[in-house]
Amino acid sequence: MTDEWRDNLMENGAGVADILRSARRIAVLGIKTEAQSGQPAFSVPQYLQQAGYEIIPVPVYYPQVTEILGQPVYRSVSAIPEPVDLVLVFRRSTDVPEHVDDLISARPGAVWMQSGIRNEGAAMRLAEAGIPTVQDRCAMVEHRSLS
Repeated sequence: MTDEWRDNLMENGAGVADILRSARRIAVLGIKTEAQSGQPAFSVPQYLQQAGYEIIPVPVYYPQVTEILGQPVYRSVSAIPEPVDLVLVFRRSTDVPEHVDDLISARPGAVWMQSGIRNEGAAMRLAEAGIPTVQDRCAMVEHRSLS
């Protein structure tokens, strides 16, 4: 087997910046609600929405919530009817593998695990499926550094 899939593991600043520059529709897996507005899983998507991205909430908890950031909630990434440019992941590193099949099924343009989130096995499966994957980086920090 060839190692070309490794090219989908985005570890340099230029590749990461390209993902943010080309993305328009961002699904946020593990987003929190307005009631948790002080947590990064809400404040980062809120920042990105204010920066002009379309945010599609995919909370893992809060089954009663039907809307976050003024947008309808979906219960899985693959349930989103329109293509997604980027999936921003706010899940514990150990919880990421349970979402990989859904992410591969959804075929997003890229998957981005937020700061502190790293799962080599999940990243490898996503990369092997042809999905560019970022680990352990904050989308808000990276966006602010775009020139």
